[in-house]
Amino acid sequence: MNCAAILILTASCFSWTSAIYLPNRQETKKLKYLLEPPVYAEVTSPRGGNATLPCVLRFKPSHYKVKWTKLEPLRSGSENIVMISNGLAHKPYGLLGPRASLRKAHAMDASLRLSNLELEDDGRYRCELINGIEDESVIITLRIEGIVFPYQSKNGRYKFTYKEAKEACAEQDGTLATFKQLYRAWTEGLDWCNAGWLIDGTVHYPILHPREACGGELLPGIRSYGPRDRIRDHFDAFCFTSRTTGFVFFVGEPLTFGEAMQACRGEGAELALVGQLYSAWRFLSYDRCDGGWLKDGSVRFPITTPRGRCGGIHEAGVRTFGYPNKTLRLYGAYCYRGHDRDQVSATQTAVLLCHLPALTLGEMSVTEAHELFPTRLTHLQV
Repeated sequence: MNCAAILILTASCFSWTSAIYLPNRQETKKLKYLLEPPVYAEVTSPRGGNATLPCVLRFKPSHYKVKWTKLEPLRSGSENIVMISNGLAHKPYGLLGPRASLRKAHAMDASLRLSNLELEDDGRYRCELINGIEDESVIITLRIEGIVFPYQSKNGRYKFTYKEAKEACAEQDGTLATFKQLYRAWTEGLDWCNAGWLIDGTVHYPILHPREACGGELLPGIRSYGPRDRIRDHFDAFCFTSRTTGFVFFVGEPLTFGEAMQACRGEGAELALVGQLYSAWRFLSYDRCDGGWLKDGSVRFPITTPRGRCGGIHEAGVRTFGYPNKTLRLYGAYCYRGHDRDQVSATQTAVLLCHLPALTLGEMSVTEAHELFPTRLTHLQV
């Protein structure tokens, strides 16, 4: 009896989510006025880009309204209305309203356009046609291209309340990840043995290679602690970020943390945020086998081509030395310069990030070199 009670209690505190797709079991209502969405009704775009969420009428009722609503990550409360139109005029609502418009490519087009996309725009949207007592809708998913990264407090493991985790991700150019984002990251190779908060207040961690210290010999999957107390419970965080408009570069001489800050400012830049380094690694294949200070006081380096003397790990990723003493003069600095300030084109940014180890001054003009690195031209040589 006691053993059974212990097993039940354990099961209630810890669960495991496997990689199983569960289709919507609700009976699909046949659409009369709206066209069926594509088989995979998902639109993908990077942060800062634009997206069009399709919604097209088969024919128009005499009197109707079209209402666009964002369904996630809201779980309860009032509807998050984005736009309402009666076919002649439309009115935007809420935080998304100023960046929303209707495409109106033809008379039957009620598609929603969103501009200057933000991380929080990721989620499901409903296009609903209201015709008196009749209504019908289609659901479209907007997926912001991005990357999930685990983040831990400088004070150690499991130190964040939910609010602190949310603030920590925002400080590192990110937002708390959704479960779908974490799941996608797991399918793309994320294996992490520390549990972290997600945006809905649940706590999980992704395991690809089961081991005793990480939930035992259960099958690979997303380990879940379920919803936790947002004030009393403490965990790490899973943050989500996307492409940036600027670029990351490395200052190579040994520096203290304070000297690293000054070195970046001397280049018209700032110490990079953790999310900015992950973005450069993921989207621009930034690869550098040198530890460098970041703005949060941690030391990390990005590896896209694993090799023995660069962390000794066979998988690509962003390696970390944790949070060393800031007075140590052992590391360089990863700096970030925003696009608005330096006016570097996307092509130049990609060249710098992808080919920096082999780049020489002979491959660009002196003027270009001065614009990119005004005081440290030697950064272009390795």
